[in-house]
This record gives sequence, C-alpha cells and structure tokens, in this order.
Amino acid sequence: MRQLPETDRDAIRIAQDPQFTRWLDQITATGGCAHPVHLSGSTTTHDTATGEILHHYDTRSEPGERLLVRCRNRRATVCAPCSRLHAGDTFHLVRAGLLGGKNIPAAVRHRPRLFVTLTAPSFGPVHGAGERCRPRRDRAECDHGRPLGCGDVHDATDSLVGQPLCADCYDYTGHVLWHAHASKLWDRFVIDVRRRLASSVGLVQSRFAQHARLSFARVAEYQKRAAVHVHAVVRLDGPNGPDDEPPAWGTAELLIDAVHASARRVLARTPYSPAVGELALRWGAQIDARPLHTDGDGPDDDAVAAYVAKYVTKGASETGAGTDHPLTNCDDIESAPVSGHVRTLMRTCWRLGGLPEYEPLRLRAWAHTLGYRGHILTKSRAYSTTYAALRAERAHHMGHADMPDAATERHWRYVGSGHTPGAALIAVGIADDLAESRRLGLEARQAGEWNP
Repeated sequence: MRQLPETDRDAIRIAQDPQFTRWLDQITATGGCAHPVHLSGSTTTHDTATGEILHHYDTRSEPGERLLVRCRNRRATVCAPCSRLHAGDTFHLVRAGLLGGKNIPAAVRHRPRLFVTLTAPSFGPVHGAGERCRPRRDRAECDHGRPLGCGDVHDATDSLVGQPLCADCYDYTGHVLWHAHASKLWDRFVIDVRRRLASSVGLVQSRFAQHARLSFARVAEYQKRAAVHVHAVVRLDGPNGPDDEPPAWGTAELLIDAVHASARRVLARTPYSPAVGELALRWGAQIDARPLHTDGDGPDDDAVAAYVAKYVTKGASETGAGTDHPLTNCDDIESAPVSGHVRTLMRTCWRLGGLPEYEPLRLRAWAHTLGYRGHILTKSRAYSTTYAALRAERAHHMGHADMPDAATERHWRYVGSGHTPGAALIAVGIADDLAESRRLGLEARQAGEWNP
C-alpha cells in the first residue's frame, strides 16, 4: 500500500468504507460534480393540519455525516458535470423564447425574431486567420518601426491570431474602458431600439410600452483579440409580452432597421481623467441582424439555442481571454497562463483601476476578465422562463418538490467542499460514465431507436 500513489491509497480507503455504496449514490446524484458542497443538517416535513411527521431526513446517517450537493459552477474548466447541466438549462431557456414551452406560448415562433451580433470597435490592427493576414503593396512601418502589414496565412490555432501587429500602437486603454462600459452600451442600445421603433410608426416614444414589448436574451463572447462581442436573440411581442401578439406594424424588417440604426448611434462616455481624457465609446462597425424563420431560410432555432448554451459554459481561461479567478495583486498577472496581449490588458486594468476617477468601474477587481464586468448571459424579464423555474421543475420531476398541505422545516449549515484525491478520481469516472450514457441516449433518439 505504501508504494501506491496517494490518490490510489485514498480511493482504496474509500472503497473499503462500510458506507461506500451510499457515498457512491451521493456522488452519482451530483453527476460526478468536481467540487461538491458539503452540508450538514436535517429536513422535517409535517402535515399542517394534524402535525404528523410525513418525512424526516438527517445527515447523521450519511457517510461523514454530510450531504454532497452540486457546486453549480457554469465553467467547464472548473466543473465539467455542472457546466453540462447549466448548458442544458440555458438551451431550454433560450429555446423557450424562440419556439415556446416552459409556460411560454408556441405562438412566439411566429413573432418578429432576430439573431443579432454586435462587436467591439477596432483598437488597432491584429493578426487574423484564414486568407493572407494583412497584405500590403508597400513595406510601410508604424512609428515604432514595426510592419503595418502581414502577408502570412495563419491557421486558426496559430498563437499570433488576435495579437496586435504592434503592441505599442494598440489602444489598450480604450479596449479596457470599452469592456468596462459594454453593459451600459447594451442597455442604451435596447432603449434606443424601442425609441426608434416608436418613432418609425409615429408613436410617442414614452408610449411604446402600451403597444409593443421588446424581449431579448444575449450572451457575451470573447473574440480572438480578447474583445467582447455580443450575440442576442431579439423578439417583438405585444404589450403584455409573450402572451400578446405584436401590433400589425411590428415586422422583422422594421426591427432590423431599428437595430442597425441604434447600433450605429448609441454611445457611452467614460468619466473624465486627466491622464486619459473623456472617451466616447461605441459599437464596432460589424453589425449583423438576421431574421429567424420557423419555416424557411435563416439560422435554425435549435442551433441558435445550442450555440448560446455551449458558450455560457466556457471559462475565461478556456477562451484565452483572462482567468477564471480574480487577481489579488500584480504578481498574479505576471504568473497568469495567458498571452502577452492579454497580460498587457490585465496590467492596463490594474493601472487604470488605481486612478480615483475610475474607481467606480472596479477595474482591478475585474482584471481577470479584462475589465468586462457584465454577466455572460442576460435576458429581459418577459423573454422566457428562468433558471430558478427550470431547477424547480427538475426537482419536481425527481420527486423533491414540497407536498401540498405540508410544511417543511430545514436546518442546514456549510461544512466544507471539494474531494479528497481518491474521491476526485472516482467522481471523474462517474461523470465520464454519465456523459457517455447521455451521448449514447442522444444517438439512439436521433436514430429513432429510443424506446422509453
């Protein structure tokens, strides 16, 4: 035993425990979560009329006197099993707003719906993948003596893709401050779309909500140049949301025109800084707004939902645009496993975050995401269901919902998290088995062989 690695010795110790079977049930119930939360406590359900105890659960009978529950981290780099669950919830959340379901009427599939992409502006030329990078007839150089062009053909996996041609020419300050204001820019964009829709049909802007409602779900994605761009599903409903038909003037064409006009118009200004001045921040020139058709040309609804669901599980370290954990000091920046371009963006966040005029932007706290402090996925209230509703539906399906005419008393406390080395090894095996089982089940459904 002593000659075995620590992980193997620990796995053998766990397997020899008399309560190993029950512990294995707990790991399976968490889907093989990589960092489960350990809870201690009890739950008692009793009839409100008679006081009779209907159900009682106590962790004192569990292995280690604790219950393991999922960490629910969305990042695949942190916990792959929980990220898959989150991706599934996201898929149904986005899909319900496109095709109905989850208490959203199926009629929404016939509403004006767009798949919108908004990008960050250029902060300086960067290397690109595909055809010749940046061909030029001359051999011009920038003020720092570096070529203004690149005639190479870069593969998508080339480490140069997304890196500036000249780091000294690149506007790192503008890049970071644009990230810090991206959420505000999105809010102003949505407001302006509503105003433009109202103006285009002769409505007083303040009365738009009495005639129509704009709903959306949007996801933020980092490009190769480490700049955020936005993908959004936008839908036009009647004033009461998905239960209401939009007005006769509400068409996809009108919505597309409003999206393009608003994306070109809106701006956000940075606080004035003696070191930087005041910057006017806008969306980039690349704007795309495609109508979604239930029957016909255009992006497939399920494909759009799957794309959004796939992206929200990606961590910053997986996209190469930052880290998954906050940075506590400058030394963390120097040791972070990122490219030189991203490291400079982090340093810029740290430097600007020390200026009093930028203190409200909390740039140092968000240096690990390069100044971007918005959520990866956001949606308007009336777009579709919520994550909480999806979790409640799953709990009900598994028989964990509260019983009618009964009251439940819960007493829980946090007692730890994570796995021992041997437990982590076993959990990975269980997670892989569950993932393979889901894959085989999906293939069987697609082949028409599934017989529930």
